[in-house]
Amino acid sequence: MSARSVAIVGGTGTGDFALGELLDEQTVDTPFGKPSAPLRQCLVGAQRVWFLPRHGDGHHIAPHLVNYAANLSALHQVGVTDVVALNAVGIIGRRVPVGGIMLPDQIIDYTWGRRHTVRDGACGSLEHIDFTEPYSRHLRQDLLAAARSVGLDAADGGVYGATQGPRLETAAEVARLGRDGVEIIGMTGMPEAAIARELGLSYACIALIVNEAAGQGEGDIHAQLRQAMTQSRERANQLLRAFFSAKE
Repeated sequence: MSARSVAIVGGTGTGDFALGELLDEQTVDTPFGKPSAPLRQCLVGAQRVWFLPRHGDGHHIAPHLVNYAANLSALHQVGVTDVVALNAVGIIGRRVPVGGIMLPDQIIDYTWGRRHTVRDGACGSLEHIDFTEPYSRHLRQDLLAAARSVGLDAADGGVYGATQGPRLETAAEVARLGRDGVEIIGMTGMPEAAIARELGLSYACIALIVNEAAGQGEGDIHAQLRQAMTQSRERANQLLRAFFSAKE
C-alpha cells in the first residue's frame, strides 16, 4: 500500500471530519478552477491521508454548484490514487436502518446541468470510460473487510440515486426512484464518481444513512437527520480507522 495515496471527500455533516493530526494544507489550482477548499493532509495512525470538504469550509456550496472536476483534479495533482467519498443519504425501504452505513455498488444519475466530464475532447482527450461498475471493486472490498474486522455492520452493495438538489425529493419522486431500483438517495454521488474514473482514481462511497426518504416514514426529515448524523459519522469513523490501520 506504500504506493497508494488515499483521500477522503467529506459531504453534509462530515465537512469537519477529523481523524488525525493536521500535517499540511495546500491551495491547488486546476485547469477547471479551484477546489471547494484547500486540501488538508492528516496523519491517521501511520498513514498520511488527504481530506477535502466537498461543500467547502462552512458547508456553503450547494450540491449542483460543487466543482467536482476541480475537486478530483486537485486530488489527482497531489498524487492521490484512492478516493473514499462520504455521502449523507436517505434510505428507501428498511434494509439498512437510519444511523447505519452502506457501501453501494451501483449508481443512477438523475442530475442535470453539471460539468460531468473532464474527457470531452475540449479540455482533455475524448474518452468513453467503462462505467459498468462505477465503484472500485478492490477499494470497496478493502473497506468492507475493515468493517468486518471491527464487527461493524456495513451493508454490502446497493443502488445510489443521485438527484439534483438542493431541495429534497417529493414522496412521488421517491416512489419512482424505488421503482427504478434505487435504495439510497443523495445529491453528490455524480458526477464525482465518473470524473474519478476518468482520472484513473479508485473510488468508493461510504453512504451515511441519515433519514428515511420522503414518504417512507413519519415525522420531520431534518430532525431525523440531525439525530442520526452523529451515529452514522461514528460508524464511518470507526470503519476508516480500521481501514487505515490495516494499511500500516
